[in-house]
Amino acid sequence: MQKTRNAPRALSAANPPDYLAYFNAHRDSLVATIRQLVEAESPSDHKPSLDSLAGLLAAAFANRGGKLTLHRSRTAGNHVQADFPGRAGEPILLLGHYDTVYPLGTLSTMPCREVKGRLTGPGVLDMKSGIALMLHAIAAVREIEGGLPCPVKVLLVSDEEVGSDSSRRTTEKLAQRSRAVLVLEPSYGRHGAVKTARKGVGEYRLTVTGKAAHSGLDFEKGINAIRELARQIEKVSCFTDLRRGLTVNVGLVEGGTRVNVVPAFASATVDVRIARLKDAAGIERKMRGLRPFDRKCKLQVEGGINRPPMERTPGVAALYQKALGLAHALGWKLDEAAVGGGSDGNFTAALGIPTLDGLGGVGDGAHATHEHVLISELPRRAALLALLLRSV
Repeated sequence: MQKTRNAPRALSAANPPDYLAYFNAHRDSLVATIRQLVEAESPSDHKPSLDSLAGLLAAAFANRGGKLTLHRSRTAGNHVQADFPGRAGEPILLLGHYDTVYPLGTLSTMPCREVKGRLTGPGVLDMKSGIALMLHAIAAVREIEGGLPCPVKVLLVSDEEVGSDSSRRTTEKLAQRSRAVLVLEPSYGRHGAVKTARKGVGEYRLTVTGKAAHSGLDFEKGINAIRELARQIEKVSCFTDLRRGLTVNVGLVEGGTRVNVVPAFASATVDVRIARLKDAAGIERKMRGLRPFDRKCKLQVEGGINRPPMERTPGVAALYQKALGLAHALGWKLDEAAVGGGSDGNFTAALGIPTLDGLGGVGDGAHATHEHVLISELPRRAALLALLLRSV
């Protein structure tokens, strides 16, 4: 059920160029914060490292006046919430994650360093630069304006890169109490577009059980699970409908034991992306409706849509228009983009809460060895976020 939110407030006395000048003057401090976060490695599957960084983040937000809550998890790192008081109204939720896809020790081959105006390192773009922008934007508004116009809640989760299983409930609970959600995931492309639509994400696993036999001596006694799976792969691949923004990709296939054995087992993992929530039920019905072509085989279908799409609702569009006007006041044209990847902003937008994603760093190479942010873009990204905090 969608909620109706209050209209954006008018800008306060300080001019947008004042904020840009402030962050240009504090650029080195912003870079130092990003470096500190990047050098605290935090792979999604290593809880000790995650909890260590959670402690560092908790201290950093507390030092800026936040009231800290740690949402403890047995299966993931602890999720960090920081609440900042404001003068009036419902809070704004700043949303992000601090886990990365890189294994522990990646810094030895992918160090955090400045190279030709770029800051490199594991997770620097996705999304430790976004976390640094949160810290510095909140501090700037409190300093320049003498306080925040409305309360601000920060939530940084430890499992976004692996599905947000332990954090989703907390994310949705905080979003439902907020007037808007600003997601500090990386921007899109070299021009730093914000994201006003994201595809929903699903994952299914098809498992086929047949019967093993010697491929030379008892071929006719075997039931080939790989052959059955191949026919299922062909069928599910036909579920793709590019016109509707629905894609079905078989990305991982396993099966068999030896070349001279009729395989008794085969499986496929299937990635599904949907642009519209109303397509979720249809693809679910098709996947659950799969039946073996060879009735001697058994077919099991597991999984489902785990992240709803972020659609460009009127609330999302209104937030983009607000950001567009503020960026113009800072001297540049802020583009928008619809992307295929998901984020925790998908959860909040699906609840009907106005959500604007991609407000983080500008760069390239997320999840890759050349991951980096453009240092020159950091001041105006910070200024844009600060202005949103005082005007949304």
